[in-house]
Amino acid sequence: MHPILFEIPLPDFLKNWFGEYLTIYSYGFFIVIGAILSVTYVAWQTKKKFDLSFDAVNTLFLLLLLAAIIGGKALLFFERPAFYLKNFGDLLSGRGFVFYGSLLFTIPTMLWFFKKHRLPTRPMLDIMAITTCIVHFFGRLGCFMAGCCHGIEWHGPLAVVFSDSACLAPLNTPLHPTQLYSALMILSILIGLHFLKSKKKFEGQLFLTYLMVYAIGRSVIEVFRGDVSRGFVVEGYLSHSQFISLLIFVIAAFFYYEYLKKSSLGNVKQPL
Repeated sequence: MHPILFEIPLPDFLKNWFGEYLTIYSYGFFIVIGAILSVTYVAWQTKKKFDLSFDAVNTLFLLLLLAAIIGGKALLFFERPAFYLKNFGDLLSGRGFVFYGSLLFTIPTMLWFFKKHRLPTRPMLDIMAITTCIVHFFGRLGCFMAGCCHGIEWHGPLAVVFSDSACLAPLNTPLHPTQLYSALMILSILIGLHFLKSKKKFEGQLFLTYLMVYAIGRSVIEVFRGDVSRGFVVEGYLSHSQFISLLIFVIAAFFYYEYLKKSSLGNVKQPL
């Protein structure tokens, strides 16, 4: 597709510092759009429900950004430690993040922030579930433009071909559009959470539903992924992401069952 969205010519006094052009990359552009929409949504929801200031929301997102970068890079390293020990510069480049690494680092960061600001944990997690879907949806569109997280070779009717030499996908080869599969799945989850929001039976239901549904969908899409560098727990059969999906699904399902059971008991009228 188009990893580079456009380039802006720079004036002479900046060229010595930044080169001839300011390059706007598609992936970063889509992430910024998702982040702006997410900050707006969280600020609106938390102001209405918990009177949280906009400065506090900005602080939360800065912390989450830092946690996401560290987590995404950390799991990327552990997927191929031998490679990155020899090519450490590749690890520090702007390319290469593992979503689950980012997620696993941002969750404890959120919990710490909620406790520090005395915010109710489970209602806040429900808000953040929708927020995560927004950012992740635009992130997957960015992946498609950059050619990362690409699919295996496929000659079906929906196959896509990458021809830009800056793409990370194999060039001039029809591939499964796994990035678009993921984007469609995440958008479907987002729409589903929106309708569930007014009908939820306990606080935290949106967040746990998101984790479970995403884990299932991600495991299925992994079958069609072609970027084998992401690593496998069982070579060729169980990828790292599928293994993490399994763990997340089990843990989320456990808490879902427990909270639903408590909610049901709370709604049962006691005998006189």
